[in-house]
Amino acid sequence: MQDPRISRLAETLIDHSCRLKAGEKVIIEAFDLPDPHLVCRLLETVSDRGAIPLVFWKNNSVLRSLYRTATVESMQLAGQLEVSAMKQVDAYIGIRGTTNSDELADVPPERMELYTEYWWQPVHIDVRVPKTRWVVLRYPTPSMAQAAQQSTKQFEDFFFDVCTSDYAGMATDLRPLVARMQAAERVQIISPGTDLAFSIKDIPVVACAGECNIPDGECFTAPVRDSVNGTIRFNTQSRYQGVVFDGIELELKDGKIVRATCKNDSGRLNRILDTDEGARYVGEWSLGTNNRILHPMLDTLFDEKIGGSFHFTPGNAYDEADNGNRSRIHWDLVLIQRSDYGGGEIWFDGELVREDGRFVPDDLQRLNVGLPE
Repeated sequence: MQDPRISRLAETLIDHSCRLKAGEKVIIEAFDLPDPHLVCRLLETVSDRGAIPLVFWKNNSVLRSLYRTATVESMQLAGQLEVSAMKQVDAYIGIRGTTNSDELADVPPERMELYTEYWWQPVHIDVRVPKTRWVVLRYPTPSMAQAAQQSTKQFEDFFFDVCTSDYAGMATDLRPLVARMQAAERVQIISPGTDLAFSIKDIPVVACAGECNIPDGECFTAPVRDSVNGTIRFNTQSRYQGVVFDGIELELKDGKIVRATCKNDSGRLNRILDTDEGARYVGEWSLGTNNRILHPMLDTLFDEKIGGSFHFTPGNAYDEADNGNRSRIHWDLVLIQRSDYGGGEIWFDGELVREDGRFVPDDLQRLNVGLPE
């Protein structure tokens, strides 16, 4: 018997996230899924809507070998083929499962850079993000349950609860925060090891309620590119290009990351930040507001939405909240400011807006519902 929650999730992806209409085309790309149930249900739902699907079914063990043997020619060819496909569709759904979250850990950095430059950027940064209606999500697996320190059944229940949320209600709750961010000019952030200030004046603000990410719950903008000054210490581990980085600390001067360290591999961290000029500038700043997600699990799609968190992103800016920064990387780094993670403050133009992960102004109290006291 098929889990009815899969049908609800498929309908959310097709109707809410992609808003797919008859005659439109959609790519469904799946990585390391333990079974085909969600992809099959998506195909059936796409057919019901009179739309046209294209499926890519991928395996990270195969991709590991492909990346480890990468050449400019092989990555260019793969990128060119997928760019051609992406340009022909209206929407994209990316689903990632995992059997081993560290499957790409031993791919040499220089080979991952070839992938990023010749495959990832042309397909996803240059075409998919700006030119399609897209949504990305994970799929519950024992590996993800282990990362979340939950049983497989417990994590599966958590996954479907979070991923099939009331996104229309979430969008309504985010409106007052959008208004405050649009009116703000100067932001200051204080946390243990963090004292950071920047401007968001005249940068658009975007509320995220299930349109591009599942799960969702954030409100993002970008700092004025050269306005960021100070230091920041992230208290959440981050996996990037197959490697887990712990205790990342950044120092910024006039927008540029001038010092970057971490507990385990500062050399590789700095190599990523040297990918191109834009990698040492920040392309996004976002407040996490999903109070169903409270603890990190080494998965950015979940961790960046944690209630009482924010993420700060070296690399490419989104067109919707553009500060002009361009890069082949976009690396969401998460700092949780609830009291159980060390606390912290966020100020807009001298007004305390969030303290220890809880919003302070009366018009933002709905965003505290579900947070632990």
